[in-house]
Amino acid sequence: MIPMTLAEVASAVDGTLVGADPDVTVTGTVEFDSRKVGPGGLFAAFDGASVDGHDYAETALKQGAVALLATKKVDAPAIMVDDARAAMGRLASAVLERLPDLTVIGLTGSSGKTTTKDLVAGLLDRLGPTIATAGSFNNELGLPYTVLRATAETRYLVLEMGARGVGHIRYLCELAPPHIGVVVNVGVSHIGEFGSVEAIAEAKGELVEALPPAGIAVLNADDPRVRAMSARTRAEVVFAGESAAAAVRALDVTLDERGRAAYTLLYQGGATPVRLAAAGRHQVGNSLLAAAVALRLGLSPAEVADVLTGLRLASERRMDVFDRPDGVTVIDDSYNANPDSMAAALRALVAIAAGRRTVAVLGYMAELGDQERAGHEEVGRLAADLGVDRLVAVGQTAPAYTAGAASVARWGGESVEVTDQDAALAWLDAGLRPGDVVLVKGSRYRTWQVVDALRPTDPTPPDTSQADA
Repeated sequence: MIPMTLAEVASAVDGTLVGADPDVTVTGTVEFDSRKVGPGGLFAAFDGASVDGHDYAETALKQGAVALLATKKVDAPAIMVDDARAAMGRLASAVLERLPDLTVIGLTGSSGKTTTKDLVAGLLDRLGPTIATAGSFNNELGLPYTVLRATAETRYLVLEMGARGVGHIRYLCELAPPHIGVVVNVGVSHIGEFGSVEAIAEAKGELVEALPPAGIAVLNADDPRVRAMSARTRAEVVFAGESAAAAVRALDVTLDERGRAAYTLLYQGGATPVRLAAAGRHQVGNSLLAAAVALRLGLSPAEVADVLTGLRLASERRMDVFDRPDGVTVIDDSYNANPDSMAAALRALVAIAAGRRTVAVLGYMAELGDQERAGHEEVGRLAADLGVDRLVAVGQTAPAYTAGAASVARWGGESVEVTDQDAALAWLDAGLRPGDVVLVKGSRYRTWQVVDALRPTDPTPPDTSQADA
């Protein structure tokens, strides 16, 4: 965080100093995990359902915290507030007001926003010091936490913005007003919370509504609901995609043996060859949105192509492809799942396999509400349509996956229902053959345990053939 005295922090968060020297300066980071507090830091004590951060005041002080952001009395220098989470948001806004040269880029979408965020950050890092959301820490706590990592040297702040309902992204934009807004897509992720795809589109469009007239809205030209958001913004609109109407466009897309895309980038009359380091045909659209941001901020098409060729995703468990000594290839896309991201991952599985036997280990997709069974059946049906050879369905929704697959009469594959990750691993131990390609994907319900058990203890070195080409 930029240096601020405790008096300045207290003023920014509408707090009261208790037992604290107002002239002491916060020079470190703002943390809500006492284990991460360092010298000069500020510790935000949250009173959670199972853990009360106030109980760790002494730990935070020993590690160098100069004060706590607290909601109850502690035996430590403190800034007392009514709501520590809201106070972090107010502090983030105050920090941004003191960083006028910082360009804020907001991203949202039903799927792919974390990957797109990683690509934007990787490209902008070529232009100047860049801070981006870690993983998908994109809510009313994660966004301020990311903003508070910015310093006077930071030039670009890339913020992923998630939502659980209408109004959430609007609130995040009030905390950190964006100069550029990127909308990746509108799908059925979290439909159980929103109630309809229309409500999801309404919520995602709050990002472009928040942009100033001098801002830029980067929209997915290939998604009709996103294209329609051009009418909801005062900002300049830049379309990116494979559509002929896109200003930043991909042409002649091909995939290599690892499922990585290559294409011709068309921009302002020029044509530049691009090869991606990230696996999956769906990365084309993500990379075009990221390229549009970088191009508008001054990176040349040649520089964009150069960065994308060597840029691997910073966030873990997203299309991480690795080989085992027995020749089995594993695709770790286990961080999260919804019907749209499942579809993209299954298509990547088939493309990477290129004739080898395919195995899809699919876990529960959360937050689908009354569309839960239909969503799982749809994915099972797609797996069969794509010709996946073995479908291993894990958990309570396994019957919906297998029912969907069974509805495809021409499918020649097999499906199995297992109760949990251990049972999935038992099936894989017995059923995997050298040369198989395995996709593991699900909504965080320990699905990654399957991947971790499949990962070799002495992993194969990363494939660098593309970067060297």
